[in-house]
Amino acid sequence: MITMMFQRAREVFILLFLAVFSKAVSIKSNYQRASPMPSSDGSASYCLSWRLAVEANNVRAWPMVPTQCMRHIESYMLGGQYDHDLDLIKDQILSYVNETVLNGDGMDAWILDVDDTCISNIFYYKGKRYGCDPYDPTGFKAWAIKGGCPAIPSVLAMFNKLVEKGFQVFLITGRDEETLGKATVGNLHNQGFVGYERLILRNATYKGKSAVIYKSEIRKQIEGEGYRIWGNVGDQWSDLQGDCLGIRTFKLPNPMYFVP
Repeated sequence: MITMMFQRAREVFILLFLAVFSKAVSIKSNYQRASPMPSSDGSASYCLSWRLAVEANNVRAWPMVPTQCMRHIESYMLGGQYDHDLDLIKDQILSYVNETVLNGDGMDAWILDVDDTCISNIFYYKGKRYGCDPYDPTGFKAWAIKGGCPAIPSVLAMFNKLVEKGFQVFLITGRDEETLGKATVGNLHNQGFVGYERLILRNATYKGKSAVIYKSEIRKQIEGEGYRIWGNVGDQWSDLQGDCLGIRTFKLPNPMYFVP
């Protein structure tokens, strides 16, 4: 009798052990299916962290996108997440715009950058491996003079709301006025940016000055004319640093290049 009881207890113990082990294996298997495994060299995790650090301005003066991150940047820019991020920022801007009460004297201003804020250079940077190749000013000028940059849809929609609200919209760009002025005006108009107050390009006075200094001085001039800057939008931190920034600033994502 004792032998039979011992054998029965042993069988029950084995069954319980197998049940617990099987459940543990199932949980581990489900977790592995739900959690994507990093690549063997860790590049996926590194590139995600690198892009976040770039947008937070923790990585500065970076000359090129790390080579191992080219596919990550391509996927971000063309895979939908970039557009989702822009839409969220646009919604935040318009929420702020809807809360503003303008004075009605025509002196309520808004600042917008141009390249990769209003219009996109994604097709140019595709040929530059999304920023993995060195910046080529001659090549970019040849691209920009064609006037083929498409509008960034969320920003165009925001621009139209700003104009409709009654803001005087100033477009400030680091593009050279002499060589790219006409092409830039035509490009913006063809893409639907109609009704802005003024397009300001870099002229000889600001040649060699950093974007921060150049754009600060332009904003100071605008305020000197009596305008009140309610908002300032750009894809580079240098668009949003310096003097006379306005009441609020909004940074758009751009992991393809850095402008000091």
